[in-house]
Amino acid sequence: MCRNIRVLHNFEPPATDDEIEAAALQYVRKVSGATRPSTANEKAFDEAVRAVTAATRTLLDQLVTKAPSRDREVEAAKAKARAAERYGPRAATS
Repeated sequence: MCRNIRVLHNFEPPATDDEIEAAALQYVRKVSGATRPSTANEKAFDEAVRAVTAATRTLLDQLVTKAPSRDREVEAAKAKARAAERYGPRAATS
């Protein structure tokens, strides 16, 4: 799984179109093995991103859950705490 693809389901506010497209782009990059397609493959790459974006939007719109919506800030704080525990505190940048 690509580290940059984040969970998009069950957040309040819901995932934006930009977040969904960014996840689709990361997925297509991972599957294709290319961060930037060649000119010959650009059309196929762009179409794949559009298709994955649409499929992801359809999936998110149709998923049902009884769990309460998650808060993005709370989830980000949890992720930072896990990272600090795993890797140690971040050094201050100047």
